[in-house]
Amino acid sequence: MCSATFRMVPVAKIPMGDETELKFEVAPLDLRKLKAARALHKGTPKEEDLVSFYFDTPKHKLAKNNVSLRVRHNGTKRLQTIKAEEAGSSFRRGEWQHEIKADAPDLRKAHNTPLAPLLSKKLERKLKPIFETRVHRTRIRIRKNRSRVEVALDRGQIRSGRRAIPIGELELELKRGKAGDVFDVARKLTRLVPAKLSLKSKAERGYELIDDAPAQAVRAEKIKLRRGTSTADGFRIIGRSVLRQIAANESAVDRMDPEGVHQMRVGLRRLRAAISVFSKLFGDEETERIKSELKWLTDELAPARDLDVYERDKVEPLRRDAPTDAGMEELEDALASRRAAAFGRAKVAVDSPRYRSLLLDTLQWLEIGDWARRPRHDGVRPIERFAADILTRRTRKAMRKAKRLRQLDTQQRHKLRIAIKKLRYATDFFEHLFVGRKANAKKRLSRFKDCLGNLQDCLGALNDIKVHQKLAPMLVTGTPRRNSRARAFAAGIVSGREQSEIEPLLDPAEVGARKFAHIRPFWI
Repeated sequence: MCSATFRMVPVAKIPMGDETELKFEVAPLDLRKLKAARALHKGTPKEEDLVSFYFDTPKHKLAKNNVSLRVRHNGTKRLQTIKAEEAGSSFRRGEWQHEIKADAPDLRKAHNTPLAPLLSKKLERKLKPIFETRVHRTRIRIRKNRSRVEVALDRGQIRSGRRAIPIGELELELKRGKAGDVFDVARKLTRLVPAKLSLKSKAERGYELIDDAPAQAVRAEKIKLRRGTSTADGFRIIGRSVLRQIAANESAVDRMDPEGVHQMRVGLRRLRAAISVFSKLFGDEETERIKSELKWLTDELAPARDLDVYERDKVEPLRRDAPTDAGMEELEDALASRRAAAFGRAKVAVDSPRYRSLLLDTLQWLEIGDWARRPRHDGVRPIERFAADILTRRTRKAMRKAKRLRQLDTQQRHKLRIAIKKLRYATDFFEHLFVGRKANAKKRLSRFKDCLGNLQDCLGALNDIKVHQKLAPMLVTGTPRRNSRARAFAAGIVSGREQSEIEPLLDPAEVGARKFAHIRPFWI
């Protein structure tokens, strides 16, 4: 390890605590603006240089268990910090701190922490520093009503070997008082500079640096609810996890990566589905506003996803099969132009102040929204009882529609598809509560999910055809007007092929519906 001389700043010993914080990504120039902001002038700034070493095994056993172990150097002092995160977000995290004497962790002080169950002599031998952070921090403590909030402006680097990435962060930590005051301070500061809510810790960014890969599209993470958790807290855990998926795909959307757009849309649909599943908890104007904003962002991403699917799954295969068909090249050119504009629209949306506000508003609503301050009876029920009721009710409702699949018109099939999708998301939310409690629960869960997935895929493909029927006229009548007849001819070929796919899709959908009607629930 490297050594250096730092300014000595007293650090309180905190054997065990609960950390309440908000973190934002901020450009270096904007950090200077914040430092000079009048809103922070009432506090006395403290400057310090911090070097932190993060420890784990070569196979990252701690990270896989959502635990981080850090030793921070501040002058001659060493502060060991263990943090544990629930699946989802990091607004509230368990934190255990001890002052230690050496550069290496003192695992005797890890008892009664989430690290304790992982400890063994083998793990102790394999622990090593895997990356480090070097940060210049400006701390300012301010008052908000009766609360005390510490504002930290961090500028520095995360380094692993020869690789490094910059750090530019605004952190707000509640030292005493109400969580709502942290959000109020955050809003005041983020109006001054374009700061984006970050749901990634420095530890998570460090592990990404080790992987040495560009930011990829991020899929949904496993949600592990504990039996006995209240329904309200269960919803928060789910909401945080889904919000994390949405935010984690920002970079991919900014790069106009099709999979990133898709995964952000999946996150948005999952959050809207969660609000529907837990609808008995709500009934306030704030929730309706959040739903409206989530719908806005979904709509901003939808054209990019729809056009990408149309090009990749319909036009490109036909172009390969019949390269000389009249108008195909012209149709592809028009589609490429529309597609590029749609991805640009998605990028603009995610770069906008409205999007940044949406993330912060949604997190505040999850944590301390009106619905949480006026809890309803359903909010205190054990989550496993609530989940069993929801899964039973939604399964029966979907089964009634699925039995009549052949008789359903296009709009009714669309409603069935939405019902199946919401049931599949609800299954993902709640499955951990039931698997392992009864014999063959895992097998029943696997069959249930496979059945839902197959039925959803068939209904989704049928819905894509409906969407594409609306897209085709726009591609034909749009600019440039030249070759519009050729484009219309090619679009007609694509449409004709899609129409011929409807019956072959209805057959497996009907088979899937029959299987679904006799599937055995995994939660009973």
